[in-house]
Amino acid sequence: MKRIAQLVKVKPECIDEYERIHAAVWPEVLATIHDCNIRNYSIFRHDTLLIAYFEYIGEDYAADMKKMAADPKTQEWWTLTDPMQEPLEGSSSWWTQGKEVFYTP
Repeated sequence: MKRIAQLVKVKPECIDEYERIHAAVWPEVLATIHDCNIRNYSIFRHDTLLIAYFEYIGEDYAADMKKMAADPKTQEWWTLTDPMQEPLEGSSSWWTQGKEVFYTP
């Protein structure tokens, strides 16, 4: 199992809508997350910073992320969420992966 943390910003004017839609994530999107070997997925917000945490239990992360990106319902979901977000300044990716600096089981 691999623990993953990711960070992105939510646009200040989109905070309420972002939280509203995440209070009722579409079942198809949740099923795809599960099918792509992601467990214990959470998104936290501090001001405009979003912090995602999840546990990956699969064997091929890149292939599972490609599978997720190809899912039509997930693509539709992302057409809602992506315009509400912006990458961290200086980041080369949309969601920046955080470095784990401490863990205790």
